[in-house]
Amino acid sequence: MTTLLSAEVVALIGKQGQTRLFTLTEATEALPVVKKLTASAAKELLPIQDQMGQLLDCDPRLPKIESGFEDIVRRWVAGVQRLGLKVSGLWEVGFDTGDGYLSWRHPEIRLAYFRVYGDDFQFRRPLSDVIEQQQPEWAFS
Repeated sequence: MTTLLSAEVVALIGKQGQTRLFTLTEATEALPVVKKLTASAAKELLPIQDQMGQLLDCDPRLPKIESGFEDIVRRWVAGVQRLGLKVSGLWEVGFDTGDGYLSWRHPEIRLAYFRVYGDDFQFRRPLSDVIEQQQPEWAFS
């Protein structure tokens, strides 16, 4: 599958594991690429999850199927990390702002949540509340 990337997207790509700081505008601009990577990986993973759900834990075919599952997830992790994002869980990412993370989870349609460093993904706060209460610099750059 050949995918054409715009110059803006190519400029985002860095080394795996190399995080970067995002403004809200930059994160919003990068989100379509993240959504596309994630949707593709999630779609690829569905039949494997179905297979795994139909097998017993002792089935000799399970290790090979689990290996395929791990390969898809590893490729997704590597792809989003190359964009400078923090992976919080399966299909969950954070755009580092310097104050915390703009949080996104597949299949959310937009960036709508924020979480501070050290908080679990489940403790995300509505982004609009954070912007209104704290007026962070990254939201207006």
